[in-house]
Amino acid sequence: MIRRALASTFALCSLLGSPWVSASENAGPPVKLTHVAGPFTADPASLNKYETPAWFRDAKFGIWAHWGPQAVPRAGDWYARNMYVYGTAQYEHHLKTYGHPSKFGYKDIIPLWKAEKFDPDALMALYAKAGAKYFVSMGVHHDNFDLWDSKYHRWNAVKMGPHRDIVGAWQKAAVKAGLRFGVSEHLGASYGWFGTSHGHDEVFPELGVPYDGADPKYADLYHTPHDELFGGGSKWYTKDTAFHQEWYNRVTDLVTHYKPDLLYTDGGIPFGETGRTLVANFYNDNIKTHGKLEAVYNHKDIGSGEFLRKAGVQDVERGVMNSIQPLPWQTDTSMGDWFYSEGYKYKTTQDVVTMLADIVSKNGNLLLNVVQYPDGSLPPESRQFLDEMAAWIKVNGEAIYGTRPWKTFGEGPTKTEGGAFKENAGYTARDIRFTTRDGALYAITLGEPKGQVRIASLGARAGLETRPVKSVSLVGASEPLRWKQQDDALVIELPAAMPTAIASSFRIGF
Repeated sequence: MIRRALASTFALCSLLGSPWVSASENAGPPVKLTHVAGPFTADPASLNKYETPAWFRDAKFGIWAHWGPQAVPRAGDWYARNMYVYGTAQYEHHLKTYGHPSKFGYKDIIPLWKAEKFDPDALMALYAKAGAKYFVSMGVHHDNFDLWDSKYHRWNAVKMGPHRDIVGAWQKAAVKAGLRFGVSEHLGASYGWFGTSHGHDEVFPELGVPYDGADPKYADLYHTPHDELFGGGSKWYTKDTAFHQEWYNRVTDLVTHYKPDLLYTDGGIPFGETGRTLVANFYNDNIKTHGKLEAVYNHKDIGSGEFLRKAGVQDVERGVMNSIQPLPWQTDTSMGDWFYSEGYKYKTTQDVVTMLADIVSKNGNLLLNVVQYPDGSLPPESRQFLDEMAAWIKVNGEAIYGTRPWKTFGEGPTKTEGGAFKENAGYTARDIRFTTRDGALYAITLGEPKGQVRIASLGARAGLETRPVKSVSLVGASEPLRWKQQDDALVIELPAAMPTAIASSFRIGF
């Protein structure tokens, strides 16, 4: 996933064996593009005519399998890159566990990923029960390893590692469970991100000994030597059109073969016209398949690639918005680290539920990575969350699914800061989020209320609603509530026992 570049003492100035190739000086030949007939073209004005399909707006909650060979070391996200960054925790872990990266590199981690306990049908049943309405499979991460039977790339999960079509297995399970299916591609940034594999230690005893990425036999995994090293921002994507062609071919293969309902790009739209052509083709092919546009394309406003707000659904990594957005959007985040990491602190179910309610109240969806062990099974933290989430959503789902924002997203003392990597908030039961559906207003407390709930937005004189409140009920409870619409607030007296402990939903009629 995209995050700030790590500070380190690592230098890539003395590459042995072959010289640096300057992609800025040798951008390469023009990319060969195909065009699927349909209403969309690579013109931004054409893509800006996109409208988010109803299924996505109604779904609200999806689960993601951000899973692959980088889970094997059990040391967290960006392992394939940071194992080659001298002095980082992952470099030290690799040195201690596997040996020096000149002798045992990421290519040698890949065969250790067996996925021997991977049961997609059983997992998907848990995800559906926990309330997910769509599921997203990792297609390819920055590690340049494809999780399907890739037509253009030998480094894939069918030929190596688990020797299994991971994307295809997830797709079959999702369709069987009635979930919409999506794929994520993180390939665009791989070219610069993986440049660390071509370096070497800057200190004795291995000073100057090249890492295995410098071996030309593995250039199709680690990329050819170049000078466009990852540095965040505009350096997220390369200028090398040969890699643009590779990205286009492989991602086109992915979406053409599996025909997903959702495609997620970890960044802005890559590579100008090349990326826009792929998005247009994705939409046009989807229309041919469904008879209407059912496709969702997620991309990010992060300063790299193109961000066309109207051309798809904006994704905000590990962050939220601070107001109702006019267009649908999505948060992506994880229960723990993006790839399994020993000792990592996981989100609680309350963290996820309150985040979901806040996001939905602002016209958004939540895509949550449920962390898996390298073998494909679930850590106890992930399994506990799924069971607790299933219990909560069974009661409160009507306040989430198919809803739309109200006049205000909510009220309460806790303020949230909008933007990527700003997801943490210490919500209380006094923090309330609003959603609407079928003429009813739902008020969701972001905590477990005690005694009474006061909703200032529904005060008879000071509130936002001109119509008087006619009914108030507690979702999941059959007994009537005592309530009163005062001038300054709607006051609800709570029963002794609540249907759910994490957060409560009230259905309000006018």
